[in-house]
Amino acid sequence: MSDIEETEQSDDEGREYDPQADHAFPDHRLNEVLEVIHDDVEIQTYLDAQNVNPVVRKGYNDHGSKHIEIVRNRALSLYELLKQGGVEFNGASEQGLDEADESVIIALAATIHDIGHVVHRDEHAYWSIPLAADVLDRILPQFDFYGTEEVVRVKGEVLHAILCHHTEEDPLTTEAGVVRIADALDMEKGRSRMPYQKGGRGIDTVSSQAIKGVSLMQGDTAPVLVEIEMLNAAGVYQVDNLLKAKLRDSGLEDDIRIVAVNIRDGENNLVERVEL
Repeated sequence: MSDIEETEQSDDEGREYDPQADHAFPDHRLNEVLEVIHDDVEIQTYLDAQNVNPVVRKGYNDHGSKHIEIVRNRALSLYELLKQGGVEFNGASEQGLDEADESVIIALAATIHDIGHVVHRDEHAYWSIPLAADVLDRILPQFDFYGTEEVVRVKGEVLHAILCHHTEEDPLTTEAGVVRIADALDMEKGRSRMPYQKGGRGIDTVSSQAIKGVSLMQGDTAPVLVEIEMLNAAGVYQVDNLLKAKLRDSGLEDDIRIVAVNIRDGENNLVERVEL
């Protein structure tokens, strides 16, 4: 029996965050913020424009609107599963913010973590900081539950999570760790469709093409189980190199179990299973 069959709840039941559903955390602030994000022209333009440098000009995997949608949904799924598993979050609480701000920090960081790509793919996390700061300065004061002090503190936590998603700086908060791992969980073959169709055969493209699906669910030995279905051994690069690097020093190493399984039977399977 697979790990998927042994668990109670698959990510297939809730991969997309549903504002109307019951959640294991206070969601009223998050829902209001998500509504603003969806309707904000500047943010939505960034999400489209940030794909030009990595995909069109450098032939890398998708970093546009679809990537952001997947990362944000997986970040919120991780957050909910971790909350259900009793994991405590320190980012908002150590700033004197409310529990309701934890999900806001995660959602905002997941949404604008890659906007630095409009400047350059290289060192994009650093370029994202000033651009994201401008966006946050504009939108956070719109919410009546944030005064000047709360705006400053939420902004700082969001920028911390953005910085740590793709740099050598380790996350210092659980919220930042969630965003960092969620970014790496967008690894299925659809993400590399454009560079692959253009003839790209680099390791990022080929390894992504080898990933059929990613499922998030409640675990037994850890609060979260992530099961990854691989079509061939090339998918190991996504798991053992990219995802492993994001999980390491995330602060969530003991709370998230990752299992990658080669789902194609055959004599040439070099790798049957990888577990982190």
